[in-house]
Amino acid sequence: MSSLADASPAIALGALDGRYRSAVAPLVDHLSEAALNRARVRVEIEWLIHQSTHHVIPGVRALTETEQAALRQVVEDFGPDAITELAEIERVTVHDVKAVEYFLKRRLAQITPADEDRGLAELIHFGCTSEDINNLSYALMVKGAVTQVWLPRAQALVDQVAAMARELKDVPLLAHTHGQPATPTTMGKELAVLAHRLGRQLRRVERQEYLGKFNGATGTYGAHALALPDVDWPAVSRDFVESLGLQWNPLTTQIESHDWQAELYADIARFNRILHNLCTDVWTYISLGYFAQVRGQGTVGSSTMPHKVNPIRFENAEANLEVSNALLDVLAATLVQSRLQRDLTDSSMQRNIGTAFGHSLLALDNAARGLAGLDAVPERMAADLEANWEVLGEPIQSAMRALGAQGVPGMEEPYERLKELTRGRRIDGDDLREFVRGLGLPADVEARFLGRRRRRNAWLQRKQGRLPEAAAADRGTGPRRATDGRFRHLLHRYPDPGQRHHQSPARREPRPAGGPHLALRRRRRARVGRGRPGQGQGGGRCHRSPHQELTRGDPRHE
Repeated sequence: MSSLADASPAIALGALDGRYRSAVAPLVDHLSEAALNRARVRVEIEWLIHQSTHHVIPGVRALTETEQAALRQVVEDFGPDAITELAEIERVTVHDVKAVEYFLKRRLAQITPADEDRGLAELIHFGCTSEDINNLSYALMVKGAVTQVWLPRAQALVDQVAAMARELKDVPLLAHTHGQPATPTTMGKELAVLAHRLGRQLRRVERQEYLGKFNGATGTYGAHALALPDVDWPAVSRDFVESLGLQWNPLTTQIESHDWQAELYADIARFNRILHNLCTDVWTYISLGYFAQVRGQGTVGSSTMPHKVNPIRFENAEANLEVSNALLDVLAATLVQSRLQRDLTDSSMQRNIGTAFGHSLLALDNAARGLAGLDAVPERMAADLEANWEVLGEPIQSAMRALGAQGVPGMEEPYERLKELTRGRRIDGDDLREFVRGLGLPADVEARFLGRRRRRNAWLQRKQGRLPEAAAADRGTGPRRATDGRFRHLLHRYPDPGQRHHQSPARREPRPAGGPHLALRRRRRARVGRGRPGQGQGGGRCHRSPHQELTRGDPRHE
């Protein structure tokens, strides 16, 4: 069997340089090994020009504008031939930064060929340790990757989520807390929460400082001061670092401390985690039927089940976010540590920066494509709301609390009364309306609750291009008491609001035997057994949700 390692062109070992190359290709210009060498070439050239134009070393002639332009063109033209030449030099030096120095001396000899200019070559890498060049190169690389590639992609995704939030701001949604039905919200509001969280992290990334140091082998300017004692080396260092568009770090060991990198990677990892939360939420909404996935006819959802359209974009994003965060976390934890004045762990560690950003960028691409292929299904959301009227217990008891605090009679024990009505069982809209009508609420408050269904379905009706058939008429014949109906067991302790303050708790009618919901359960069972007019033979509509069917026979849910 032939070895795949000998194939030409070379076969990528990792997925980012193979299957997913197109999605992460923009990062190659910033975070690849070739990009690192190009950044080193740039820093060395800019240091040479800076020494020349600022007359750092007395008696050395300044480079002409033509010569400076020719040197900077070396960076612009850095490509496959330069990469090959550098590799050949490094095979001899066995040192990557020294190879860059020799590479540039060759170029400078071509740009300034005169015999009297041969000494200019010694200004390349003058006063530098390898880390002076490397830390500035990495700062430039990471800054370019973040500001030119990652941030624009991340901002586009946040804008996409925000646009969906605006579009779906009026679509009612059954909330779920602890996996259980909860007070309704809207799909737009839930997406807006995620857009806001993601945007906040992006603003932190936008404010990131990119630090650089340029102070010699141990951060003391020791060799500099002995060679040229009259030069203000801290000032020279600061001017040069800031000329590259970086923030100057005045106090370091041999290496730049990498604290800024740890801060940046923590912020990006936090963004990744919030995006992971978005992916799992949207995945769940798809599984609930709240979103439909749009696919081209030529695509395959499952290799064996033709009906399936799997949410693979969000699953792919989740996996890549987890890989990215694993790398970002170890980068942030490791780079801030170094033995005494220097060890080499940061050198090996920083070569994984591109992989960490690559998996995050790939996740952004998948999440954006996944969101673009969604259509909201408001009918399905409305159906779940229709099956869970008990979630309105919170606003009803909150209104009763407020009224009780204002001195309105008959609002005693609102939480307990709603708990008796709703906990552990399903109720429908008619049940809840009858209960509300029997509470003795002020007319305006009662009207708000009795109109919930019409307002809840307003967006769906507008989407379908029709008006509610009963928009001009209220359901039923107006407020009525439930004291002789199915909720008497909840109201008998609280007589008519106008008379309640005349009756002491000791004189209240005792609770009926059989539990507070006996009447309600009997009525439901009778209704299921006899059916309703127009429902056909066999018992009519059964008020059982999928949850009730799964728990059928469990006495806790009967």
